[in-house]
Amino acid sequence: MTENINAVLIGKKPTMNYVLACITFFHGGAKEVSIKARGRSISRAIDVAEVVRHRFLPEVKIKKIGIGTDQFQPQDHDEGFQGSATTNVSTIEITLMR
Repeated sequence: MTENINAVLIGKKPTMNYVLACITFFHGGAKEVSIKARGRSISRAIDVAEVVRHRFLPEVKIKKIGIGTDQFQPQDHDEGFQGSATTNVSTIEITLMR
């Protein structure tokens, strides 16, 4: 995922909180807003993009959608832990453009 100052990072809050953040960026003069999410929050990110586009700002279009995978190493090393298995987490970045 790329660095963007107009980024909305999706978590566990209600969808409308993130929709409001996107609308605030656009009303503040931003030409592009990136919606970023990982793992189980990906479906919420898609919901945010669709609500912004269809319900509040119909002139906003999807510029690009990027998908990927982040790999994480386990943090705690127990004595009984064998191997160095990494955990894969899916990511998505949806860039909206006015």
